Amino acid sequence: MKRIAIGIQYDGTPWQGWQTQPHRQTVQDMLQAAGLQFAQRDLDIQCAGRTDAGVHAIEQVAHFDTDIDRPSQSWVRGLNSFLPPSIAVRWAQDVTVEAGADPFHARFSARCRTYHYYLYNSPVRSPLLHSRAGWVFRPLDAEAMHRAAQALIGDLDFSAFRAAQCQANSPVRSMRAIDIERQGELIRFTLTANAFLHHMVRNIVGSLIYVGNGSRPESWIAELLAGRDRTQAAPTFMPDGLYLAKIDYGPNWKLPAHAISNPVFAL
Repeated sequence: MKRIAIGIQYDGTPWQGWQTQPHRQTVQDMLQAAGLQFAQRDLDIQCAGRTDAGVHAIEQVAHFDTDIDRPSQSWVRGLNSFLPPSIAVRWAQDVTVEAGADPFHARFSARCRTYHYYLYNSPVRSPLLHSRAGWVFRPLDAEAMHRAAQALIGDLDFSAFRAAQCQANSPVRSMRAIDIERQGELIRFTLTANAFLHHMVRNIVGSLIYVGNGSRPESWIAELLAGRDRTQAAPTFMPDGLYLAKIDYGPNWKLPAHAISNPVFAL
């Protein structure tokens, strides 16, 4: 039995998130249907991190086990031939290990994950960025948001930014870096952590926007973190601009090199 890792890119707009649902309108459902058509057998495809409805992926990573022996490019071309235009397998790699060795697992082998959130900051919305970026019409101070966000770096309890329906055993996560930069009317938030809670990125972005528009001081983010009360933070921000950008597994797995920049935007 072989284990195959795949890198997947998708526009999340038409789909109800990653995880399979009875209505079969998810990214996982589409991939498993493509696997059945191509391989003529069921493939149980497991991902690095489940994304919500409307959330995109620059590079999601998943794996499946199979007894079929095919070249990597055959898996790429074969699966893509049965996928809709909004989903594509970018690469495939055999990650089978010898008996007794720790197996590769898309979720549990990951060391950290990086998300981008793209925000269009302009008085008038852009139809060309509909579903591709969030939108705020009030002017935002990106530098103030960046400074405030540094309070979230470290091994911390993120209860204040955790969805009520989050099923994680612990609210503690290790935030490695948060960078916020502006280029013209586009602001990019880049967050890297060992893992994220449900809605954690969107809840952080929503609260930082309150700092950026002057509604709250920079110190408010640290106060929210210390208070551990989700009801005191900003509402969950729209999913449109959220992209799963990169999963880091370390060099030992020798997965294909990839960039974390968004191919849709120049920033």
